[in-house]
Amino acid sequence: QVQLVESGGGLVQAGGSLRLSCAATKYTFSTYYMGWFRQAPGQERQFVARISFGGRTTYYADSVKGRFTISRDNAKNTVYLQMNSLKPEDTAVYFCAADARSSYNYRIPSVYDYWGQGTQVTVSS
Repeated sequence: QVQLVESGGGLVQAGGSLRLSCAATKYTFSTYYMGWFRQAPGQERQFVARISFGGRTTYYADSVKGRFTISRDNAKNTVYLQMNSLKPEDTAVYFCAADARSSYNYRIPSVYDYWGQGTQVTVSS
């Protein structure tokens, strides 16, 4: 069982930055692919970014490419999402998730095995 705890959300003005963190309570954290998703009210959970277990390969949704950066520190069992140039449309609850396999359909929430409780990000215009 992997427990994931997100932090770092908050209220920021458009154009600002936030860094989200997700701490995992599993010593085998380095063997999991990690992802970030977000969900706005009334909308489906949406893929944001993914990072390979070694951190060498990353994937991004087109809507955040060039603005968001996913990274991980396996020594700290933590994955990060640096969010720059935030827009009001980035407002959502952000979730981190762990995938024990190299899933081809990594943009689909159901392929992930474990989820955090989410952290709210609100971007004001």
